[in-house]
Amino acid sequence: MFIELLAGPIILVIALLVSAIKILREYVRGVIFTFGRFTGVKGPGLILVIPGIQKMERVDLRVQVMDVPSQDVISRDNVSVKVNAVVYFRVIDPEKAIIQVEEYRMATSQLAQTTLRSVLGQHELDEMLAERDKLNDDVRRILDAQTDAWGIKVANVEIKHVDLDESMVRAIARQAEAERARRAKVIHAEGEQQAAEKLMQAAGVLSQEPQALQLRFLETLTAIAGDRTSTVVFPLPMDLIEPLLQRKRSS
Repeated sequence: MFIELLAGPIILVIALLVSAIKILREYVRGVIFTFGRFTGVKGPGLILVIPGIQKMERVDLRVQVMDVPSQDVISRDNVSVKVNAVVYFRVIDPEKAIIQVEEYRMATSQLAQTTLRSVLGQHELDEMLAERDKLNDDVRRILDAQTDAWGIKVANVEIKHVDLDESMVRAIARQAEAERARRAKVIHAEGEQQAAEKLMQAAGVLSQEPQALQLRFLETLTAIAGDRTSTVVFPLPMDLIEPLLQRKRSS
């Protein structure tokens, strides 16, 4: 009879001990509250949590990946775009993450959305497309500073997509085509300028040496004579016949 009376309490004690034993993995910490008051952070490994007296909140210390939903952003040059991103963060202070904010993951997500809209709204569309690394760093710094009070460290922010409507895509394509045409005209004009400068230099050299000019003329005649299907009429330079005329006058 006595053993039967003790069996119930013994079973109850064993059940309480089993329920009090908690095993936390290496990347998990337990925030302990005793009668509602914070009494410490435990883990990893084997810990005891007194049932009915203590309560434990588990906190994962690994880097967490969070998608930021697509946000409507109006750039500084009044272009409407849709932007989404991904945030990498981790909890570095489990006590703050549980006590200072109700749902730290939800709070970080909402803060990331508002920060993304605020930062990108201060830049023009060209900057969003060409300076993405700088924008990523700006958003990360702001998020990291604001989540520090929650015991959260924002490791990285990456803007994934900047979506434009079809009319804006066509406008950007026309702008790029016009820019390529402008560069081609500038390159052509620079080539013409360089060619003109070289011709001017060559003309100056030839003008100083009449014999060189005559040789150039003869080379041109040789090139023209190679094409027998054409008849070419050209003026005879006086420089070529001047010596003959002088000889005739002297005779």
